[in-house]
Amino acid sequence: MKFFEPKNLFVFDIETIPDDEVAFNLIDNTEDLSDIEKRREALRQYHLNITDGKNDFLRQPFHKVVAISFLIASIEYNNEEQEVIKFKEIRSGGVEGSTEKDLIKGFFATIDKLKPKIVSFNGRTFDIPVLKYRAMKYGITGNFYHNSGNKYEGYSKRFSSDWHCDLLDVLSDFGLSARIKLNEVCSILDFPGKFGVDGSLVSPMYDNKQLKEIRDYCETDVLNTYLVYLRYMLHAGKIRLDTYNSAIGDIVDFLKDSQELHFNDFYTTWASVNKGTFYL
Repeated sequence: MKFFEPKNLFVFDIETIPDDEVAFNLIDNTEDLSDIEKRREALRQYHLNITDGKNDFLRQPFHKVVAISFLIASIEYNNEEQEVIKFKEIRSGGVEGSTEKDLIKGFFATIDKLKPKIVSFNGRTFDIPVLKYRAMKYGITGNFYHNSGNKYEGYSKRFSSDWHCDLLDVLSDFGLSARIKLNEVCSILDFPGKFGVDGSLVSPMYDNKQLKEIRDYCETDVLNTYLVYLRYMLHAGKIRLDTYNSAIGDIVDFLKDSQELHFNDFYTTWASVNKGTFYL
């Protein structure tokens, strides 16, 4: 028996915008920081300066979390210690009016409660570091995340994919081969991938008070991540083919029954790219 056999799977993704308020503490106070666009531009220039003009993408602490979406499934184990996965729900954290602090507090509280196996795409490099820094900003604890496991295994141990399976890591053999985008993986596996929205649009959408649309987009990224995870687990011999097809069937049924437009669009796009063949 493995040291860690979680009963829950937690597939997640976050969406962020620049924390423009940090510009007041970070940027030389001789600059004009009178409005949000000037502060965002100052942060962009700061990152260009510290990377010799190579990269204007904000470092993890300077991202403000505006959405956390997740899929929860149950995990049982067969006689070969392979996972048997059953879909439970997919949704976004918080309610109308929830603050960033509320979202992050809910994330770590969910980890404490479910004690799950975490699945992400680039979560170790981006999502988790962002959540750590922002949790520290608000004094939020993540007890189980940080204090479970042992010297060799745990959520923060890079090669512990039984605890946190970062698909970007495992698919690239932890950087030995090219790190490709989620949308690129989906394109070869006949999964929907991104459609209609991408991460570059989140800030203007947030400015236009389109939080529902941001959450919808984040939830479709979670679905794509889950589908890639299932296919990887099948390839790795960690789930059986009938388990894979059953898990796919759960998602197909959920999408067909959903009253949410973004899930309807996901199903329609999926059926188009796979030519109506959902199962292996």
